[in-house]
Amino acid sequence: MSCFRLIEAEKADHSVPRLCRMLGVSRSGYYAWRRRSPSERTRFDAVLSEKIETIHRNSRATYGAPRVHAELRAIGIRCGRKRVARLMRRAKLRGCLRGRRMRTTHRIALQQAAPDLVARNFSSEAPDRLWVADITYVRSGEGFVYLAFILDACSRRVVGWSMATHLRSELVVDALQMAIARRKPAPGLVHHSDRGVQYTSLSFGKRLEDEELLPSMGRVGSAYDNALAESFIATLKTELLYRNTWPTRQAARTAIFEYIEGFYNPRRRHSALGYLSPAEFEEVRLVVEDAA
Repeated sequence: MSCFRLIEAEKADHSVPRLCRMLGVSRSGYYAWRRRSPSERTRFDAVLSEKIETIHRNSRATYGAPRVHAELRAIGIRCGRKRVARLMRRAKLRGCLRGRRMRTTHRIALQQAAPDLVARNFSSEAPDRLWVADITYVRSGEGFVYLAFILDACSRRVVGWSMATHLRSELVVDALQMAIARRKPAPGLVHHSDRGVQYTSLSFGKRLEDEELLPSMGRVGSAYDNALAESFIATLKTELLYRNTWPTRQAARTAIFEYIEGFYNPRRRHSALGYLSPAEFEEVRLVVEDAA
């Protein structure tokens, strides 16, 4: 901060002559600085700050500097990421910080687990070749609601999900049914999960078999073996669950629906996708494939 800006900030508590003497500047210089019109950089900072605040608000106050910067580029505003970070600090705007999760899936030793076909390689050349799945929980004033979801590894899109007040196998079967109905995957798609009892159940395995989808499961107690699904859970909790409370289960269900279908899939920017949203990423892929 320049001497003159410091004087401007402190003059409510101290006299201008005293501040000028302490900082070794002239009063005439200070008043001349005040009469000077704002610089082009200052004017641009003011416009940029308004855009940043709008983007941050529209992101549900979840975006940090990298995603705000990507949004600015998408609407044609060119500036440095460090500048965005500086203006966000000045406006006291910040993105969400991740927390920890609770275990929701448990393994029964006698149940048969599928082999690990992924081996922590979550890269996928095209959508609907590798899906990852998991379960998390949502607190409400009436008790827990459990969310089962399926995420496409290529586009990061949530392709199927379901919610219930129980952890029976129907929860994950319903999420799979939605994903199959929406995406109509070709035989050979890999469905990867942990070894929870829901995913090793006969009903879930039968549904995969009916569609000729390949089950894959990570090792017991290794979050890294299902890291992509764990990452989505961390994002969901950070951006929605830890920041809100719901008096009823239905209110929680509505909030989850709005987050997934109204924000995460169509609008939320992902660094792994070049700061495109899942829907935008899939649209760009279709355009490129059609052009080829």
